[in-house]
Amino acid sequence: MARQTILTAANNYESFDRWLKDNHIRTLLLVCDDSIQFLKINDYFDTLQSRTGVRVVKFDRFRPNPLYESVEDGVSVFKANGCEAIAAIGGGSAIDVAKCVKLYCNMDSGRNYLEQTVVPNDVPLLAMPTTAGTGSEATRYAVIYYNGVKQSVTHESCIPSAVMFDAGALQTLPPYQKKSTMLDALCHALESFWSVNSTDESKGYSRKAIELILASQEAYLSGDAAACEDMLHAANLAGKAINITQTTAGHAMCYKLTSLFGIAHGHAAALCDRTLFPWMLRHTDKCIDTRGEDYLCRTFGEIAAVFKCDTPEEASRKFRDLVDSMELSVPVASESDYEILRNSVNPTRLKNHPIALDLETINQLYREILGENK
Repeated sequence: MARQTILTAANNYESFDRWLKDNHIRTLLLVCDDSIQFLKINDYFDTLQSRTGVRVVKFDRFRPNPLYESVEDGVSVFKANGCEAIAAIGGGSAIDVAKCVKLYCNMDSGRNYLEQTVVPNDVPLLAMPTTAGTGSEATRYAVIYYNGVKQSVTHESCIPSAVMFDAGALQTLPPYQKKSTMLDALCHALESFWSVNSTDESKGYSRKAIELILASQEAYLSGDAAACEDMLHAANLAGKAINITQTTAGHAMCYKLTSLFGIAHGHAAALCDRTLFPWMLRHTDKCIDTRGEDYLCRTFGEIAAVFKCDTPEEASRKFRDLVDSMELSVPVASESDYEILRNSVNPTRLKNHPIALDLETINQLYREILGENK
């Protein structure tokens, strides 16, 4: 992954002014969600043209879980206004839309973009995440929906070349959103650490992310500005880790929990990994990582060290206690729900998981995740 330029909000976004100047930007496409109206940076964009001459074209015609048609609309707006760069301000959906607009802005608008080969372009893309969790600003992945079907768009060239951290954007988030997004970042780092695709580089990112989250989580949840910035860095590092390794079974199993029970993504991922971590420690003999069971056990030892624990089992308990301290609800499932959950898991994601899982095991794990079989 190419090195990202990291900007800060200091001195009324002075580094953003400099980024625009260095890239010779005269017209900027601003992809944002409704949260921008509550942020300090909204005033920055309102005065940008009068201060610098840079025209801002705002695009907010998309929804959470954005549609392919919204991306088409965004590409049209980008082209019609002669935009030269894109800034995404918001959560994962805003950043995903901006990534796709960048990917498709030099492609044939008369054909389905999803069916075309991506031709990389040099359109500058900056992202400012308004939550510390998804790490979308650091990954090559974007998700949009075409005819009701989830489409995973993947290309290295959609990774933002610049990221801006604004701690003030996190300080007024609702407590539940702060908790769930923080747990999402922690699960990204943890799953990347034990993924079959892990590397020394990805483990380095995971290690730093976990250390930052553990050190700053209490202050972050209380609204401390420095801790908010640390959490933004942690989520970014965890995003860089999963950009290399992808996520594993915890994420594969959490998506249907989110849609079926209406809980946040990070909430669902934490419930899954809370159960998976100790289960994995009991079943290392089913290791499918080509580096072998001994390697996997050493990796669990590395994770324990990051959690400042003597054993992996102690680390799994520390992780469980952290999740439990968030006081998140555990959904109540019916038998029909368990069937839906069991059949929802994406087998591709399971290939990244270091221990073999079959349908019966997945069913048992879901029952434990949701409070049964304990």
